[in-house]
Amino acid sequence: MKFLKGMFRMLGSLERQLCDIQGRLFELSLRSGLDSKDFICKFMNSQTCKYLDLPYDRLQWAGEEYILETLLDEVSIKKDAVCFFSNEALFWMGYVYRYWHFERGESSADIYLRADARLMNDCYLGFHTLDVSMAIEDLEEIASYSRRS
Repeated sequence: MKFLKGMFRMLGSLERQLCDIQGRLFELSLRSGLDSKDFICKFMNSQTCKYLDLPYDRLQWAGEEYILETLLDEVSIKKDAVCFFSNEALFWMGYVYRYWHFERGESSADIYLRADARLMNDCYLGFHTLDVSMAIEDLEEIASYSRRS
């Protein structure tokens, strides 16, 4: 799906609810004692996340607890590790990643290649108050600059 710069579709309330579920999933990873970087990397590249990328899959509405159980059945994630992001940053990252997928039609794995956990955490303080579409544009710009360097 191709979009012109600045020309993205508006998300409906159901899509925004799915963004919220993913944000809560990311928060749940912290409460579950999972290493933040490892969780995000493995989630964004998982089969579980691919199901969430589909136009419809029952897993999308299963809730964050069930999604996390499904993910942990699929992959092993470091527990009680040293890398923990803040609860607020994790919610924002989860929300933005899902919003990005819906708005631009890109797979989660492709999005993660450009905006990994470190970049998202580094940008949180400056970007979390921006409109989500604007934050995504800025993240893409940073990612393209990093690839050129």
